[in-house]
Amino acid sequence: MTSVLRAQALGKRYGRHWALRECTIDIPAGHVVGLVGPNGAGKSTLLKLACGRLEPSAGGITVLGGRPGSTPAQLAKVGFVAQETPVYAGLTVAEHLRLGERLNPRWDDGMARDRVARLGLVPAQRAGKLSGGQRAQLALTLGLAKRPDLLILDEPAAALDPLARHEFLEGLMEAAVEHRLSVVLSSHLVSDLERVCDYLIVLVGSRVQIAGQTDRLLATHHRLTGPRRDPDRLPAGRPVISARHTDRQSTYVVRAEAPILDPAWTVGRLSLEDLVLAYMEQRVAENRQVTQEVRG
Repeated sequence: MTSVLRAQALGKRYGRHWALRECTIDIPAGHVVGLVGPNGAGKSTLLKLACGRLEPSAGGITVLGGRPGSTPAQLAKVGFVAQETPVYAGLTVAEHLRLGERLNPRWDDGMARDRVARLGLVPAQRAGKLSGGQRAQLALTLGLAKRPDLLILDEPAAALDPLARHEFLEGLMEAAVEHRLSVVLSSHLVSDLERVCDYLIVLVGSRVQIAGQTDRLLATHHRLTGPRRDPDRLPAGRPVISARHTDRQSTYVVRAEAPILDPAWTVGRLSLEDLVLAYMEQRVAENRQVTQEVRG
């Protein structure tokens, strides 16, 4: 299967600090990929590496079979919408479209103008006078009209109100289906990703915790609830992702390929948010253990 993004032991360091470390992923074409994690996890760094805006400090990355940003042809294949939804406040909507046409050899002017009309954007209006949602839609229009094979979005709806965010994501999904785009969408709002993404990457502490098709990940993770007990008394071959305890009860999130039939446990399904939080909790617990060992 064709990969749109492949990274092998990829890392980016600023001085002594690793913003991204040992990142190995292989994203197949044709998916809407959700990249999720807390602030500072390395999401923006990974996306900037994929766009060619940063150079790796370690490992390697290819996008659509080539080195990111290496040639004009490679640049034309990738669209990028940053968190700040970059538009020029002093330019009108129409001037943005004319600029896009001059800068992008694969520019689809008909699609851009049609989308602007459907969104109700006034061509003569300056971008600085648009609402946050309208600016985000204009930035998305510029990214789509570039006719990329891969569209990368770095938390483009983070500052929008719920209605504007819903409209933005709805427009993104319609465009992805219509134009058969591969999409990588970064967000810390799991509810957004749950609506639109069929492939998930969880990035915590500058490292990839898990990656794969969303339905497959949900099918192989389970919540076990039962009388309090230690992890070594759990069924064998089921890695523990997170654990919580009260005086009488233990709740574990485990990964298991086969069904769990142990009558001692109540087995529950996870939502996408449950899954993401479990991996975040695992990382926090590991960091606490390391800190305690260092202090000891």
